[in-house]
Amino acid sequence: MAHDEKHEHAHHHGHPDHTDIDWAGMAPLLESQAELFTPLYAQAMAWLGEEVTDPELVVDAGSGPGVVSCLLAETFPGARVVAVDGAAPLLERARARAERLGVAGRFDTLAGELPGVLDDLGRPAGLLWASRSLHHLGDQRAALAAFAERLAPGGTLALLEGGLPARFLPRDIGIGRPGLQARLDAVEEEWFARMRASLPGSVAETEDWPALLTAAGLKHTGTRSFLLDLPAPASEQARAYVAASLSRLRDACGDDLDPTDRATLDRLLDPDDEASVHRRPDVFLLAAHTVHTGVRVA
Repeated sequence: MAHDEKHEHAHHHGHPDHTDIDWAGMAPLLESQAELFTPLYAQAMAWLGEEVTDPELVVDAGSGPGVVSCLLAETFPGARVVAVDGAAPLLERARARAERLGVAGRFDTLAGELPGVLDDLGRPAGLLWASRSLHHLGDQRAALAAFAERLAPGGTLALLEGGLPARFLPRDIGIGRPGLQARLDAVEEEWFARMRASLPGSVAETEDWPALLTAAGLKHTGTRSFLLDLPAPASEQARAYVAASLSRLRDACGDDLDPTDRATLDRLLDPDDEASVHRRPDVFLLAAHTVHTGVRVA
């Protein structure tokens, strides 16, 4: 997701098994976007490397194309790593990445839907990483309990959920009304609530992640946030990420915007417009992701 771009894209298709999406076609873009967030994930991996001692099995639950799966393999050189995802083409990408990085000898993939597919792991995990995959499951409390059950005694669940909405642009961008991104955030929050309510077996839940980890039987909960700060002028890779993010939002929520904001968003996405994110010099990327951990004591 990883900043699981797979799940960010799936947000705008309304169901977590995404059978209508061309994952093979999207895989290179998703991998490139996840690589953009590597500085943030490297911070999270360094923290987990201090918190988790010599796990034998590390699981990336909702791995996408395996960018974070391979970072986990580098962080825990004594562990076998399993990338788990519902999209087989993305797991193919993960295996190829593991081969390129020299970790394929202790790298496996497992295709199927969470959390049930974790039954096929064969042994409990010393670390289970779930990046923005939980909120695609209708009953998050039950899913967390299922994740916790797959941990070995002393094993850690690391849950990436929450943080802050990414920022790409100044408050006043010189076109349309100032404050566009704040209004886009509000529209996307409404969309997200509808998405959650439409999931099979959806249960409304207060998103107090440490409390939910405790309710799942885990102890010693911890929370840390990690920052990605890519200042203007943005690289081409960062601009591509910004354009893809705004395009997904335009497709999913454009009808909920007022005409002025829709017109502004269209200009931002038009590569021939000097005011677009493809050309303007003030595009940046600032994001904060939060990781919550809990330990299975017995």
